[in-house]
Amino acid sequence: MAHHASAKKRIRQTARRTQVNRTRLSAVRTSIRKVEMAIAGGDAAAAKEAFKDAQPLIMRGAQKGVLHTNMASRKLSRLVKQIKGMSA
Repeated sequence: MAHHASAKKRIRQTARRTQVNRTRLSAVRTSIRKVEMAIAGGDAAAAKEAFKDAQPLIMRGAQKGVLHTNMASRKLSRLVKQIKGMSA
């Protein structure tokens, strides 16, 4: 257990940041799942709408350090490719 005031503060800060990061990552995963479900369902319009909602969340997660930047870009690229494949 921490005894110094600075160590106690670091524990509080870490707990707060961990909660924010978990919430952000959960929102990103949920938005990706919604896009994938729409693609699996064959509904191109719903997939495009879900992607429009997911894209800012994914990039913000990468910007905040919850996701690796390349992973976020790769995920977006693959989702777009799948959505375009549905339309063709």
